[in-house]
Amino acid sequence: MKNQYNEIHSYVTTRLEDGYGKETNASDLLHHLCNEDYFIIGTYKAKQFLGSSAFDIIQKIKEYEQSNFGECSTDFSDAEKVANMFAYIVGEEILQESDHLQDCWNNNLTDEDHAQIALEIASVNIAKVYNSN
Repeated sequence: MKNQYNEIHSYVTTRLEDGYGKETNASDLLHHLCNEDYFIIGTYKAKQFLGSSAFDIIQKIKEYEQSNFGECSTDFSDAEKVANMFAYIVGEEILQESDHLQDCWNNNLTDEDHAQIALEIASVNIAKVYNSN
């Protein structure tokens, strides 16, 4: 799953650089980065993304949903839905690495806050995130 983590990190970093989530509440940043638009569109692309890690990714989603919602709601027969839910989960893990985001969690983000978060996320050691989760 390391390759998938790298792709999602790149996606989140690019969206931050493009200004997604500016001037919103810090606690809504994940939604703006990973839930307003699809990470992957198309079954073929989703299957390519999931590759040989598909079952590990499904297991991660099941554990996340069970822990957070008490039930699983992702349609595991739909590769696109699996890939996008996984991107949401990993996006959350990546954003947890930003100390600045945690510090301003209950506030609206200023341009300076957003820039600082983008800088921190761009420099995240994705191998560390992958190995800790």
